[in-house]
Amino acid sequence: RRVHGEPYPIKTQQSMLLKAVSRSSAILRGSTLPISRSFSAKAPSIRIPNTGALINNRWVQGSKPLETYNPATEDVIAHVTDSGAEEIELAFKAANNAFYKGAYSKMTGYERGRVLYRLADLIEANAHELAVLECLNNGKPVAEAEAADIPLAVQCYRYYAGWADKIGGTVIRPSGPFAKGLFAYTEREPVGVVASIIPWNFPILMQAWKLAPAIATGCSVVLKTAPQTPLSANRIGELLMEAGLPEGAVNILPGGDETGRLLGAHQGFDKIAFTGSTEVGRKILGASAISNKMKRVTLELGGKSPMVVCNDANVDAAVATAQVGLFLNQGQCCCASSRIFVHESVYDEFVAKTVAVTKNRKVGPGWHKDTVQGPQVSEEQMNKILGLIESGKKQGATLLTGGHRVGNKGFFVAPTVFGDVADDMTIAQEEIFGPVMSIFKFKDEEEVIRRANNTEYGLAASVFSRNFTHARAIANRLRAGTVWINTYDTLDATIPFGGFKASGIGRELGEAGLAAYLETKSIVVGSCD
Repeated sequence: RRVHGEPYPIKTQQSMLLKAVSRSSAILRGSTLPISRSFSAKAPSIRIPNTGALINNRWVQGSKPLETYNPATEDVIAHVTDSGAEEIELAFKAANNAFYKGAYSKMTGYERGRVLYRLADLIEANAHELAVLECLNNGKPVAEAEAADIPLAVQCYRYYAGWADKIGGTVIRPSGPFAKGLFAYTEREPVGVVASIIPWNFPILMQAWKLAPAIATGCSVVLKTAPQTPLSANRIGELLMEAGLPEGAVNILPGGDETGRLLGAHQGFDKIAFTGSTEVGRKILGASAISNKMKRVTLELGGKSPMVVCNDANVDAAVATAQVGLFLNQGQCCCASSRIFVHESVYDEFVAKTVAVTKNRKVGPGWHKDTVQGPQVSEEQMNKILGLIESGKKQGATLLTGGHRVGNKGFFVAPTVFGDVADDMTIAQEEIFGPVMSIFKFKDEEEVIRRANNTEYGLAASVFSRNFTHARAIANRLRAGTVWINTYDTLDATIPFGGFKASGIGRELGEAGLAAYLETKSIVVGSCD
């Protein structure tokens, strides 16, 4: 186990990328990888965490149950509390009391940091359990959760633990016409009581992105989980109490869409932090604008991210990276590389190699050790993806592989690749949020920059070129919050993440991620003589 202060291990996604490159290279050399679609193995048995709402460090069982499923088997795993207005009000009062009066309000930054360090240690110690829980509730492969979701969440908590006792203001020397005798300084204070809403695609990691900076800055939180994936968040709620977080500092509400609507409309919160669809983000922004406090808002929303493969790119590396960029987490990533623009001189090579690799992807339950793609999170999501695939066929895109459901049990969709995609097709415009890759052909730099930016979204992008100066010039002109060069999905707690345009407001992660949870107060002192 890693000791605090030691350099963090080699970046997890880079390791995954190297494995993907190795696997893809084997296929490109003509090696055969075994493919099995036998889903007969029974789901692993695991302890289900408390299924209530965590309010004031107590588990509250609501009167209305919500079923949560295993998407690989379609079996009900558990019934959790579907939090309503009563639970929301209790959670808000607990968080409000913790912020203004409780033991949490008296904790120093150093003490809050110690809690975050302990939580990170507990998550690390229970990593396999959490990965299996994530697999059973979300569908992602256990190996993927162990390699990416858990280590990145641990890093996030430790990163912000380090910040907790280093947040301070500045001294100012006034210099204007009324400055004589004045002394001024600023304080950076927690914004207050925060409502956080996380999505179902990366439950553990998104919980970390919301809770870590909030606790580091001294905010209290009411966190709502997605109706599809409440279990891992409740398990981490148990670990939060074990780590010593005082009553009311973090409250966790399982619930459906109505829970989110009520939380977003609640007048008491000082801030709302939301990750999810652009459609819902717009509603939250509107509700916040008319609230009595004019709530602070951070939104991490949808994307339709371009990957630009230049004529001088390492095609094999681009092919392997695109597999990670698009198919990671069954394609259910807000920053998925869902629009791949390939220069006409290497288009045919890229397409042929991509189809070969994609046909060899192992689809199956996430607890199978060889699975690289699990089920979609729900039947609704699967049907949406299949509908968009049909639209691609009807509108003239060339279906190169996949395009269908796998089996008749579980929400599995075959990894799908379309070629000859036009910019005005539905699959080129809408966020699919599934394992569907669209490949476009381009002729020159000006054309691809114009087309890549021709979207309401601006979450992420990437450029593949052996010429760094050329790649950087393109990256500087892409309207996206993150642009990767010769890599993709390489996230890190130190690097700010967020979108341009309809992909969101504000940033998470890095030092920039603290700003959303802080208010700046100016203190101006005059002479008493």
